[in-house]
Amino acid sequence: MKKIILLPLFLLGFWGMSQNSIQSGFGEFKFNQAKTPCLTKEQHDEISAQLDQSAKLLQAEGKLLISPKAPPLKFIWPVRKSATAPYENVWSISNHVDHDLNYPNQLKDWNCGTRTYDTADGYNHQGIDIFTWPFTWFQFENNQAEIIAAADGVIIYKSDGNFDKNCAFNSSNWNAVYVQHSDGSRAWYGHMKKNSLTPKPVGAAVVAGEYLGIVGSSGNSTGPHLHFEVYDSNNQLVDTYQGPCNDFVSGNISWWQVQKPYQDPKINAVLTHTAPPNFGTCPTTEITYQKDDFVSGSNVVAAVYLADQKPGMVIVVRLIRPDGTVAFTTSINSTTFYAASFWYWTLPAGTFNMNGNWKFSANAEGTTVTHNFTYGILNTQDHDAKSIEIFPNPTKDFLNIQGLGAEKIKRVSAYDASGKMISLQAAKKDQVNVSDLENGSYVLMIQTDHKTYKKKFIKK
Repeated sequence: MKKIILLPLFLLGFWGMSQNSIQSGFGEFKFNQAKTPCLTKEQHDEISAQLDQSAKLLQAEGKLLISPKAPPLKFIWPVRKSATAPYENVWSISNHVDHDLNYPNQLKDWNCGTRTYDTADGYNHQGIDIFTWPFTWFQFENNQAEIIAAADGVIIYKSDGNFDKNCAFNSSNWNAVYVQHSDGSRAWYGHMKKNSLTPKPVGAAVVAGEYLGIVGSSGNSTGPHLHFEVYDSNNQLVDTYQGPCNDFVSGNISWWQVQKPYQDPKINAVLTHTAPPNFGTCPTTEITYQKDDFVSGSNVVAAVYLADQKPGMVIVVRLIRPDGTVAFTTSINSTTFYAASFWYWTLPAGTFNMNGNWKFSANAEGTTVTHNFTYGILNTQDHDAKSIEIFPNPTKDFLNIQGLGAEKIKRVSAYDASGKMISLQAAKKDQVNVSDLENGSYVLMIQTDHKTYKKKFIKK
């Protein structure tokens, strides 16, 4: 896995300030460029034999029912963001199945492109590699990218306990879950995080969308990703995509409920930071410098994280003041394809000419993602919080929040008298645990899907 490359791009002016006031930069993230099998041939054959043996035993026990009359299988996407992940999406694709059996570097994916790989010893990539983005190791550490069952089925085998922070190909084993479906096909979910696998045992049924594990980097792996490999009822490799160069017998139809396009441009995240993120080197967890609450006089780094940024794609970003007016806007006119990229702007303190709730938004391909953050409001009276109450205040252990209605809490933090931020955890819906705070006065920041509230409280 290659680390991200950060490049300064250009200087931008914004409304109300002189030109060359806002600096910007760009980074590309390249994943999984090494040319080695995800599994050795010996490992692959051993797993296949184990699956056959387990399936026969489960059929004999009546736990696995296979029917030739089962309807055609249709998958949902096998990766989703967790409930606590502050992103729109958590993934991009590095590799598809290779349909050109010649080697090396004789590549052909289902769309006749080269988004795949082979090796000098004759391995052709046999699945989809779905890697996490942004902050692949931060997502790993915080369980933010979940692997889910792509279809209903029965767990026929599991492997766990293997090291899960690999950064280079090796001969070690991966952590994986294997699911067989009613039509006899099988799905392999590989490279999982150690000890994250579903507690369900072999022989247990799962339904589409059910949690199976966390995206990790166990086995032959250069960083956290899911290797999703599928076989039909005749144990023949399947490419689940329908396309002009899918010449497998199973390739005359798509195996997806909704097949994603070959290039699938999307905004994975819009975030604010105190500095451009430090991506480090594998397997170092990235320093994200993410922050949503800024004191007066602070610079703000606003960033957009993209997946499948394609030529001709236009990304429009806007910084919006609390009164709804636009403080800054610019656009990115893409000329190159990037599977994963990010763009950032360092907004100087002079940009923020009013205190309150600011918004930074990005629009691409008809979709707008907006990130809310606060600037310079810690020393003011309660802001945007007349409709909510917190109690008991003063408090010793917990704060109850009343008046949010249907709004769901996304993030809770507190600031002490010096302006230092302390992250807090919601103990349960509408309740915050403050028992670890030292006695004193604080400002509670409550961020929901719609806005950020601020309330003062005392811990005693």
